[in-house]
Amino acid sequence: MISGLNLRTAYDPPLAEASLTLSGVTDLPQAHGFEVIGHAAPCVVRRAHGYSGQRALAILSRGCEQKAFPGAAFAVAHNSSTVLQGAVGRFTYDEGSDDVTLSTIFDIASVTKVVATTAMTMLLYERGRLGLQQPVIEILPEFELEDSRRKLVTIEMLLAHSSGLPAYVKLFQQARDRESLLKAALQVPLEQDPGTHAEYSDIGFILLGGLLERIAGETLDLFCSREIFVPLEMQSTFFCPTAELRRTIPPTRNHQDFRHRVIQGEVYDENASVMGGVSGHAGLFSKTADLMQFSATVLGLGTQLFRPQTIELFTQRQATPPRTSRALGWDTPSSPSQSGKHFSPNSFGHLGYTGTSLWIDAQRKIAIALLTNRTWPDNQSQLIKQIRPAFHDAVMEEVLKTS
Repeated sequence: MISGLNLRTAYDPPLAEASLTLSGVTDLPQAHGFEVIGHAAPCVVRRAHGYSGQRALAILSRGCEQKAFPGAAFAVAHNSSTVLQGAVGRFTYDEGSDDVTLSTIFDIASVTKVVATTAMTMLLYERGRLGLQQPVIEILPEFELEDSRRKLVTIEMLLAHSSGLPAYVKLFQQARDRESLLKAALQVPLEQDPGTHAEYSDIGFILLGGLLERIAGETLDLFCSREIFVPLEMQSTFFCPTAELRRTIPPTRNHQDFRHRVIQGEVYDENASVMGGVSGHAGLFSKTADLMQFSATVLGLGTQLFRPQTIELFTQRQATPPRTSRALGWDTPSSPSQSGKHFSPNSFGHLGYTGTSLWIDAQRKIAIALLTNRTWPDNQSQLIKQIRPAFHDAVMEEVLKTS
């Protein structure tokens, strides 16, 4: 038995979709070069019959020791059942900090792009409210400006990150509220000809969020709550957590150079913060069990929100621009990939800057959510880039062996 892992016995309510047991963690092997030593943070696992989750927990526990992140939670679903859930570490690196549990809510950062913004786009597309080839200027005429190329930018290009817009601009340095930041985003110059180059763009999704709100006639948070989160019973998924909930969410940064306070229970991203916490590119909070509910509907299991044809259209890799890995809103595995090496070609997912991810294998009906607060306290650690693919490989190897 490896003494570095300290099992917590705190109780979390049983999941409805699978018969899982809360268990001890023993005989943890080395995995992908990660060895659990010393006095690691507490951990807990809930698993279905035949599963252990030991290697995955060993990797994440080592991540806490290496200060890749203070804490992490994960969930794994296969077919229509959640087969593994785990949690390791604490809210911060302080010994007296709260433990992460199976039900801890995290700032999921850019995973917002798929769980909220892309999902809203899919619903409006199915209802005939928008066309993928529709020019952005038809909905947002302020986007046109003097550059004639801007007329060519379509909704599909915003989704596929091929609009020619840059990856990131610190709009929060000049904007002071939602209206002024969106106005600034509408004026960001193109850096490439539309449709010729894939460049992951927060700016594009800020604009997509504004475009969707204009079509729907309501804000992103209200639409997504009513049309997505409530039907899927994602009870812990929302923008702008209430004051009572904030202290139950791990902090993401001690932000002394802009907001001058600890960021806990409010969005990490500065642009989204200036927008009041609701944006197309970031702002959503969620827990792993809710993300399994969302994954199920995208896999065509459980409650059905989307037509199968719509899911296929949005999750398959785009043929252009050349060498793109992007689908519509989603990413797909490339080599090397943060999803590891075992996801099938028929897979899709997304990462979040705070150390979050959601990857789904449509061929094997497997979904894996990993939530961390790797940006605490100062956004310096990049170890998540080594730990995340190792974690995914450990999980996939166990699921594929057990199934």
